Amino acid sequence: MYDCVVVGGGLIGMMTARQLVREGMKVLVIDQGALGSESSWAGGGILSPLYPWRYSDAISELALYSHQHYQAYAEALHEESGIDPQWTRTGLLILDTDERQAAVDWATKYHWTLQALKHVDEIKQLEPGLATTKASAFWLPEVAQLRNPRLVKSLKGSLEHYQIDYAEHEAVLTLEQSDHRISGVRTEKRLIPADSVIVTAGAWSTAILNNAGVNVAVEPVRGQMLIFKAEPGVVNHTVLAQDHYLIPRRDGRVLIGSTLEYVGFDKSTTAVAREELTQRAIALIPELAQYPIEKHWSGLRPGSPEGMPYIGADKDVEGLYYNCGHFRNGVILGLASVTLLTDILHNRPAFMDAESFLAVGH
Repeated sequence: MYDCVVVGGGLIGMMTARQLVREGMKVLVIDQGALGSESSWAGGGILSPLYPWRYSDAISELALYSHQHYQAYAEALHEESGIDPQWTRTGLLILDTDERQAAVDWATKYHWTLQALKHVDEIKQLEPGLATTKASAFWLPEVAQLRNPRLVKSLKGSLEHYQIDYAEHEAVLTLEQSDHRISGVRTEKRLIPADSVIVTAGAWSTAILNNAGVNVAVEPVRGQMLIFKAEPGVVNHTVLAQDHYLIPRRDGRVLIGSTLEYVGFDKSTTAVAREELTQRAIALIPELAQYPIEKHWSGLRPGSPEGMPYIGADKDVEGLYYNCGHFRNGVILGLASVTLLTDILHNRPAFMDAESFLAVGH
């Protein structure tokens, strides 16, 4: 008998299990595939929403909390697992500046440092290889990143450090309940009794929750990315332009992302996207044309209306919780949303109000 079964073993599921076990609960994480093998692995790991001023206050509050705590969290994971998730402050250089007042207002309200660069020379000083004639940009020097594949490996290592039970390649078919109270989950292999269940299944959360009568609008949204096997110094900072971004890793590799495709659960990659991403990357940093594309992949983001995640306790089934639908911001919102849901589960004061994140009732 488990105190809690976490359905979905991605970033948020593993973080949830780690937190609950550290607070004395007996937990099982269960996933239909391998832990951390879906969108948690596939993303870029920028620790800020893209164009953060475009989001709601609730999302901005989550992002700020995570921003303030991720460095220490990454260091703890490194110590527990022996795998460094590579928290790195590379800043965020945004070349689109037509929303100046909104950006300034957001930065002031949420205490982010934002510099408005007004000359090409200032931009080139930050990123010498950038091919731009733009005379203005926004510079957010505090923005960091995590390297997603290393992050999920370090989280899995942390689960093993705490001897947390997990089951891979085992799909949950139904959430079991009796008299409006959760009693566990039924998989294709067995019935697993539990006092509580938390659904953190990303793009697959809708089917699981809808079967239990919980109405969420989470859908798969494919994102394709490329990585150039470049050298340190080719790109120094995360660069955002026209909804696409370049992310430099510590070893010099550079990611370019990402497409936004509503194609269901199709994770295939396309030649069209490869060409588009390649050309966008080279248009920003011409030197990237000299380096090979090491990998082209895709992931399925858990899309939600306006990028608003669902975080909370079900109002009709006692012991049922959810934390899903983070869309493009799973990493930056992950730590905060796990902290928020853990507070809700333990019925204690939280760092922010969760009312904005509740799903529609039965």
